[in-house]
Amino acid sequence: MISKVRELVARWQLSGMRKTMQPAQFSFPADLMTPKHVLVCLPGQLRELTLVKSLLPALNTLFKPADITLLSVPGVKVADMFPRKGIHILTPSTDQLTWSGLPKKGYLTTLMDYKYDMILDLNLDQSFFTSAVLLNFPAAIRVGRGNHLGIPYYNLEIKTRYLRDERNIYRSLLETLGSIMKRPVDTTGVSHIRH
Repeated sequence: MISKVRELVARWQLSGMRKTMQPAQFSFPADLMTPKHVLVCLPGQLRELTLVKSLLPALNTLFKPADITLLSVPGVKVADMFPRKGIHILTPSTDQLTWSGLPKKGYLTTLMDYKYDMILDLNLDQSFFTSAVLLNFPAAIRVGRGNHLGIPYYNLEIKTRYLRDERNIYRSLLETLGSIMKRPVDTTGVSHIRH
């Protein structure tokens, strides 16, 4: 019962954020070509995290020379799973969240201090936490998969023909971004996890 109430409160708070967001205008693909600080919002499921880990070389190639930061969803510790060398990892603690599970203003201010100019959302299911982060970066290019959150969360959606094949969804997302940016990425190393 409490989790349902928290979900309702989170949805109501996100609705308020959506109404006040004033997204910037971008010129694609020109503005996509030169990100300096990229925030990658990680999924919360172990299976998807394993796939994303295998995509790190492709992400580094795609966004080079930008700084890449991985942001885990609250409660998921990824530091042991992902390499520490050359990658920044942020894991919010429970005291950085509101009762409904959204990031507190202080945590959002800390994130904004990093001046991310691009956010790549790799969540395949809705995360209220990630949704709030996306809404608080109106001046950043916010990329996500099509038929997921839409506007105003994303200002670039990449649709894929895959519906439930996580590996191919991620591969398609990065390969399409690479095509737009004219930077071919090799996603053949993506883990092969059986369904």
